Amino acid sequence: MIRALALSFLALAAPLSQARAQVPVSHCIAIADATPGGQFLHRASFRDPVPEYSVRISYLTHSAFLIQSPGGIGAITDYPGHVGSADYVPDVVTMNHAHSSHYTSFPDPEIPHVLKGWSERYGEAVDHLVEVGDMLVRNVSTDIRSGSGGREENGNSIFIFEVAGLCIGHLGHLHHEPNDEQYAAIGRLDVVMVPVDGGMTLDTASMVRVVERLRASIVLPMHWFSGASLGWFLDQLSSDFAVVLEEGREIEVSLKNLPERPTIMVLRPQPLVDP
Repeated sequence: MIRALALSFLALAAPLSQARAQVPVSHCIAIADATPGGQFLHRASFRDPVPEYSVRISYLTHSAFLIQSPGGIGAITDYPGHVGSADYVPDVVTMNHAHSSHYTSFPDPEIPHVLKGWSERYGEAVDHLVEVGDMLVRNVSTDIRSGSGGREENGNSIFIFEVAGLCIGHLGHLHHEPNDEQYAAIGRLDVVMVPVDGGMTLDTASMVRVVERLRASIVLPMHWFSGASLGWFLDQLSSDFAVVLEEGREIEVSLKNLPERPTIMVLRPQPLVDP
Protein backbone atom coordinates (compact mmCIF):
# COMPACT_ATOMS: atom_id res chain seq x y z
CA MET A 1 0.00 0.00 0.00
CA ILE A 2 2.82 2.41 0.87
CA ARG A 3 4.49 1.74 -2.48
CA ALA A 4 1.18 2.30 -4.29
CA LEU A 5 0.64 5.61 -2.49
CA ALA A 6 4.17 6.73 -3.30
CA LEU A 7 3.73 5.88 -6.99
CA SER A 8 0.41 7.73 -7.07
CA PHE A 9 2.07 10.78 -5.57
CA LEU A 10 4.95 10.70 -8.05
CA ALA A 11 2.46 10.68 -10.91
CA LEU A 12 0.70 13.71 -9.42
CA ALA A 13 3.82 15.59 -8.42
CA ALA A 14 5.72 15.38 -11.72
CA PRO A 15 3.61 17.86 -13.72
CA LEU A 16 3.11 20.03 -10.63
CA SER A 17 6.84 20.39 -10.02
CA GLN A 18 7.50 21.23 -13.67
CA ALA A 19 4.83 23.92 -13.72
CA ARG A 20 5.81 25.46 -10.39
CA ALA A 21 9.53 25.05 -10.04
CA GLN A 22 9.78 28.16 -7.85
CA VAL A 23 7.16 27.06 -5.29
CA PRO A 24 8.31 25.14 -2.17
CA VAL A 25 7.67 21.42 -2.30
CA SER A 26 5.06 20.07 0.08
CA HIS A 27 6.63 18.27 3.03
CA CYS A 28 3.28 16.73 3.98
CA ILE A 29 3.00 14.43 0.99
CA ALA A 30 5.16 11.72 2.49
CA ILE A 31 4.86 8.57 4.57
CA ALA A 32 5.71 9.56 8.14
CA ASP A 33 4.91 8.57 11.71
CA ALA A 34 3.30 10.95 14.17
CA THR A 35 5.73 12.64 16.52
CA PRO A 36 5.15 11.80 20.19
CA GLY A 37 5.02 14.66 22.62
CA GLY A 38 3.68 16.22 25.80
CA GLN A 39 0.93 18.62 26.73
CA PHE A 40 -0.99 21.29 24.84
CA LEU A 41 -0.61 24.98 25.55
CA HIS A 42 -3.56 27.35 25.63
CA ARG A 43 -3.54 31.11 25.20
CA ALA A 44 -6.04 33.73 26.27
CA SER A 45 -6.35 35.76 23.05
CA PHE A 46 -6.03 35.28 19.32
CA ARG A 47 -4.14 38.59 19.35
CA ASP A 48 -1.23 37.06 21.30
CA PRO A 49 1.86 36.12 19.29
CA VAL A 50 2.10 32.43 18.42
CA PRO A 51 5.19 30.81 19.98
CA GLU A 52 8.00 29.75 17.70
CA TYR A 53 7.55 26.32 16.05
CA SER A 54 3.86 26.27 17.04
CA VAL A 55 0.47 26.82 15.43
CA ARG A 56 -2.65 28.19 17.09
CA ILE A 57 -5.98 26.74 15.91
CA SER A 58 -9.21 28.41 17.02
CA TYR A 59 -12.69 27.06 16.29
CA LEU A 60 -14.87 30.04 15.34
CA THR A 61 -18.16 28.70 14.03
CA HIS A 62 -19.69 25.81 12.08
CA SER A 63 -16.70 24.79 9.92
CA ALA A 64 -14.61 27.95 10.22
CA PHE A 65 -11.27 27.74 12.03
CA LEU A 66 -8.57 30.37 12.41
CA ILE A 67 -5.08 28.93 11.85
CA GLN A 68 -2.27 31.22 13.01
CA SER A 69 1.43 30.83 12.37
CA PRO A 70 4.45 31.95 14.42
CA GLY A 71 5.22 34.39 11.58
CA GLY A 72 1.92 36.20 12.14
CA ILE A 73 -0.03 34.71 9.22
CA GLY A 74 -3.72 33.96 9.78
CA ALA A 75 -5.95 31.74 7.64
CA ILE A 76 -9.68 31.12 8.08
CA THR A 77 -11.25 27.94 6.69
CA ASP A 78 -14.69 27.71 5.04
CA TYR A 79 -14.99 31.46 5.44
CA PRO A 80 -18.68 32.51 5.62
CA GLY A 81 -17.95 36.24 5.53
CA HIS A 82 -18.48 37.01 9.22
CA VAL A 83 -16.68 35.33 12.10
CA GLY A 84 -17.14 37.82 14.92
CA SER A 85 -17.03 41.48 15.86
CA ALA A 86 -13.24 41.80 16.12
CA ASP A 87 -11.55 44.08 13.62
CA TYR A 88 -9.44 41.37 12.04
CA VAL A 89 -8.50 40.73 8.42
CA PRO A 90 -6.95 37.31 7.78
CA ASP A 91 -4.19 36.82 5.22
CA VAL A 92 -5.91 33.81 3.65
CA VAL A 93 -9.46 32.49 3.51
CA THR A 94 -10.58 29.22 1.97
CA MET A 95 -14.16 28.48 0.92
CA ASN A 96 -16.38 25.65 -0.35
CA HIS A 97 -19.73 26.14 -2.08
CA ALA A 98 -21.76 23.07 -1.12
CA HIS A 99 -23.72 25.34 1.25
CA SER A 100 -23.86 29.08 1.78
CA SER A 101 -22.54 28.75 5.34
CA HIS A 102 -19.18 27.67 3.89
CA TYR A 103 -18.47 30.63 1.63
CA THR A 104 -19.36 34.21 0.83
CA SER A 105 -19.82 35.88 -2.53
CA PHE A 106 -18.56 39.13 -1.03
CA PRO A 107 -15.32 38.55 0.89
CA ASP A 108 -13.62 41.58 2.38
CA PRO A 109 -11.56 43.10 -0.47
CA GLU A 110 -8.72 43.67 2.01
CA ILE A 111 -8.15 39.90 2.32
CA PRO A 112 -5.03 39.25 0.19
CA HIS A 113 -5.73 35.60 -0.69
CA VAL A 114 -9.27 34.28 -1.25
CA LEU A 115 -9.05 30.61 -2.26
CA LYS A 116 -12.21 29.00 -3.61
CA GLY A 117 -12.49 25.22 -3.36
CA TRP A 118 -14.23 25.01 -6.73
CA SER A 119 -13.48 26.25 -10.23
CA GLU A 120 -15.47 28.84 -12.14
CA ARG A 121 -15.66 26.21 -14.89
CA TYR A 122 -18.19 23.60 -13.78
CA GLY A 123 -16.62 20.22 -13.05
CA GLU A 124 -13.06 21.42 -13.54
CA ALA A 125 -10.71 21.02 -10.58
CA VAL A 126 -9.24 24.15 -9.03
CA ASP A 127 -5.55 24.01 -8.21
CA HIS A 128 -4.06 26.04 -5.35
CA LEU A 129 -0.49 26.02 -4.12
CA VAL A 130 0.09 29.35 -2.40
CA GLU A 131 2.94 30.40 -0.13
CA VAL A 132 1.98 33.20 2.28
CA GLY A 133 4.76 34.11 4.69
CA ASP A 134 5.60 30.99 6.67
CA MET A 135 2.45 29.13 5.57
CA LEU A 136 1.88 27.01 2.47
CA VAL A 137 -1.75 26.40 1.45
CA ARG A 138 -2.80 23.80 -1.12
CA ASN A 139 -5.91 21.85 -2.00
CA VAL A 140 -7.14 18.45 -3.15
CA SER A 141 -10.37 18.55 -5.16
CA THR A 142 -13.26 16.18 -4.37
CA ASP A 143 -16.81 15.77 -5.69
CA ILE A 144 -20.00 16.97 -4.04
CA ARG A 145 -23.64 15.98 -4.40
CA SER A 146 -25.79 18.06 -6.72
CA GLY A 147 -29.54 18.26 -7.31
CA SER A 148 -31.65 15.18 -8.09
CA GLY A 149 -29.09 12.80 -6.68
CA GLY A 150 -26.38 13.82 -9.12
CA ARG A 151 -22.74 14.61 -8.55
CA GLU A 152 -20.72 17.75 -9.21
CA GLU A 153 -17.19 16.71 -10.00
CA ASN A 154 -14.48 18.69 -8.18
CA GLY A 155 -17.04 20.87 -6.41
CA ASN A 156 -15.33 20.70 -3.00
CA SER A 157 -11.75 20.98 -1.83
CA ILE A 158 -9.84 19.54 1.06
CA PHE A 159 -7.41 22.30 2.04
CA ILE A 160 -4.04 21.55 3.59
CA PHE A 161 -2.06 24.13 5.55
CA GLU A 162 1.65 23.46 6.00
CA VAL A 163 3.19 25.54 8.75
CA ALA A 164 5.79 25.10 11.52
CA GLY A 165 6.51 21.60 10.23
CA LEU A 166 2.87 20.56 10.75
CA CYS A 167 0.38 19.31 8.16
CA ILE A 168 -3.13 20.56 8.95
CA GLY A 169 -6.09 19.42 6.85
CA HIS A 170 -9.65 20.72 6.59
CA LEU A 171 -12.06 18.29 4.91
CA GLY A 172 -14.58 20.96 3.91
CA HIS A 173 -18.07 19.75 2.98
CA LEU A 174 -16.93 16.22 2.14
CA HIS A 175 -19.61 14.11 0.40
CA HIS A 176 -17.59 11.13 -0.82
CA GLU A 177 -14.78 9.08 0.63
CA PRO A 178 -11.49 10.02 -1.05
CA ASN A 179 -10.02 7.52 -3.48
CA ASP A 180 -6.44 6.24 -3.33
CA GLU A 181 -5.17 9.01 -5.60
CA GLN A 182 -6.76 11.68 -3.41
CA TYR A 183 -5.39 10.13 -0.22
CA ALA A 184 -1.93 10.15 -1.82
CA ALA A 185 -2.34 13.82 -2.76
CA ILE A 186 -3.43 14.71 0.79
CA GLY A 187 -0.37 13.03 2.29
CA ARG A 188 0.41 13.06 5.98
CA LEU A 189 -1.89 15.00 8.29
CA ASP A 190 -0.96 15.83 11.87
CA VAL A 191 -4.24 17.67 12.51
CA VAL A 192 -7.52 17.26 10.64
CA MET A 193 -10.84 19.14 10.89
CA VAL A 194 -13.68 16.70 10.27
CA PRO A 195 -17.42 17.33 9.63
CA VAL A 196 -19.39 15.05 11.93
CA ASP A 197 -23.01 15.99 11.16
CA GLY A 198 -23.74 12.38 10.15
CA GLY A 199 -25.58 12.99 6.89
CA MET A 200 -25.32 16.43 5.29
CA THR A 201 -21.72 15.54 4.52
CA LEU A 202 -20.69 11.88 4.88
CA ASP A 203 -22.64 9.49 7.06
CA THR A 204 -20.94 8.69 10.36
CA ALA A 205 -19.66 5.22 9.38
CA SER A 206 -18.05 6.57 6.21
CA MET A 207 -16.49 9.53 8.00
CA VAL A 208 -15.07 7.19 10.62
CA ARG A 209 -13.36 5.21 7.84
CA VAL A 210 -11.87 8.42 6.48
CA VAL A 211 -10.53 9.43 9.89
CA GLU A 212 -9.12 5.98 10.54
CA ARG A 213 -7.29 6.00 7.23
CA LEU A 214 -5.91 9.52 7.65
CA ARG A 215 -4.71 8.61 11.14
CA ALA A 216 -3.95 12.19 12.16
CA SER A 217 -2.56 12.78 15.63
CA ILE A 218 -5.31 15.31 16.40
CA VAL A 219 -8.90 15.21 15.09
CA LEU A 220 -11.02 18.35 15.51
CA PRO A 221 -14.76 17.71 15.00
CA MET A 222 -16.72 20.44 13.22
CA HIS A 223 -20.05 20.91 11.47
CA TRP A 224 -21.99 19.30 14.29
CA PHE A 225 -25.48 20.58 14.89
CA SER A 226 -26.31 18.59 17.99
CA GLY A 227 -24.70 16.55 20.71
CA ALA A 228 -26.25 13.47 19.09
CA SER A 229 -24.23 13.50 15.86
CA LEU A 230 -21.07 14.38 17.74
CA GLY A 231 -21.77 11.57 20.21
CA TRP A 232 -22.22 9.01 17.43
CA PHE A 233 -18.88 10.01 15.95
CA LEU A 234 -17.07 9.84 19.30
CA ASP A 235 -18.63 6.48 20.15
CA GLN A 236 -17.39 4.96 16.90
CA LEU A 237 -13.79 6.04 17.49
CA SER A 238 -13.39 6.05 21.27
CA SER A 239 -11.77 2.60 21.37
CA ASP A 240 -8.87 3.66 19.12
CA PHE A 241 -8.70 7.40 19.79
CA ALA A 242 -8.41 9.30 23.05
CA VAL A 243 -11.20 11.87 23.50
CA VAL A 244 -10.63 15.27 25.10
CA LEU A 245 -13.54 17.65 25.69
CA GLU A 246 -12.14 21.16 25.79
CA GLU A 247 -13.86 24.09 27.49
CA GLY A 248 -12.39 26.66 25.10
CA ARG A 249 -12.11 27.21 21.38
CA GLU A 250 -8.37 26.98 20.78
CA ILE A 251 -5.24 24.91 21.09
CA GLU A 252 -1.59 25.55 20.33
CA VAL A 253 0.15 22.67 18.64
CA SER A 254 3.75 21.89 17.73
CA LEU A 255 5.60 18.83 16.50
CA LYS A 256 6.88 18.43 20.07
CA ASN A 257 3.47 18.24 21.72
CA LEU A 258 1.52 16.02 19.35
CA PRO A 259 -0.10 13.26 21.42
CA GLU A 260 1.41 9.78 21.35
CA ARG A 261 -2.08 8.33 20.94
CA PRO A 262 -4.38 9.74 18.22
CA THR A 263 -6.72 12.15 19.99
CA ILE A 264 -10.11 13.69 19.20
CA MET A 265 -10.24 17.18 20.71
CA VAL A 266 -13.71 18.72 20.89
CA LEU A 267 -13.38 22.51 20.85
CA ARG A 268 -16.21 24.94 21.65
CA PRO A 269 -16.85 27.39 18.79
CA GLN A 270 -16.61 31.06 19.71
CA PRO A 271 -16.53 34.06 17.35
CA LEU A 272 -13.62 36.49 17.26
CA VAL A 273 -14.24 39.26 19.78
CA ASP A 274 -11.75 41.81 21.07
CA PRO A 275 -11.60 42.36 24.85
